[in-house]
Amino acid sequence: MRSQDYGDILAGKPKRQVPQLPAEPGLVVEDPASGFCGAVVKIEHGAVVLEDRHGRHRVFPMHPAGFLVEGKPVTLVKPAAAPKKPVMSASGSVKVEGLKARTARASRIWVEGIHDAELVERVWGHDLRVEGIVVQPLNGIDELSARIAEFSPGPQRRLGVLVDHLVAGSKESRIVEAVTDPNVLITGHPYVDIWQAVKPAAVGIEAWPVIPRGVPWKEGICAQLGWGEPAEGWRHVLNHVKGFRDLETPLIGSVERLIDFVGNFG
Repeated sequence: MRSQDYGDILAGKPKRQVPQLPAEPGLVVEDPASGFCGAVVKIEHGAVVLEDRHGRHRVFPMHPAGFLVEGKPVTLVKPAAAPKKPVMSASGSVKVEGLKARTARASRIWVEGIHDAELVERVWGHDLRVEGIVVQPLNGIDELSARIAEFSPGPQRRLGVLVDHLVAGSKESRIVEAVTDPNVLITGHPYVDIWQAVKPAAVGIEAWPVIPRGVPWKEGICAQLGWGEPAEGWRHVLNHVKGFRDLETPLIGSVERLIDFVGNFG
């Protein structure tokens, strides 16, 4: 005769599995003991806070099978943590957490003056350290061709140059046209000075004043706006720049191109 397996007759009926449900805000549940029905507001100290349709709040422990959803028992559990949003740098790039500055490359980015260098550092400093790019002020570009020759650019020693007031017919445009080395990229912006590449609203003005010919631009700006000496005026400008959104588009595009050009090589 074939024996029949009746299982463990002393085990009793199998226990019914109660589903687990994340206690997401807005989920409507009922406490069967009190009959209180409400939407999940939050979880605190292992208990759930419910709000009924009259705006009343009550706190209930999150026991197994402790609530009803559409008349069926559920076990409320803490929702899974939302994925951590990436932290953005001042330039809008994803910030590399725990960054250790890369050893400086042979390649460089040159800018006209110390203010240009400080503004680029303020917005793109994180990106520059990721790429290992050093930014150096030139104190003017009148001797640009000679400086480039001294630098001796090459495929693994690229050079990027950011030029102020790079518009057709300007002295700057004539200097730039003389540079033909393929390992050098020169970009620029149309503003008389790097200050103007900061949006007026960012520094609390409606527009940058027009300075008459013959008046030094920075001194004229500070005099009209009551910013004191140029050093004080620059501190005011730089302190109000928090990120790329405070800058005009031509400057943003020019700097990004230089970082890409220099960062993709030696």
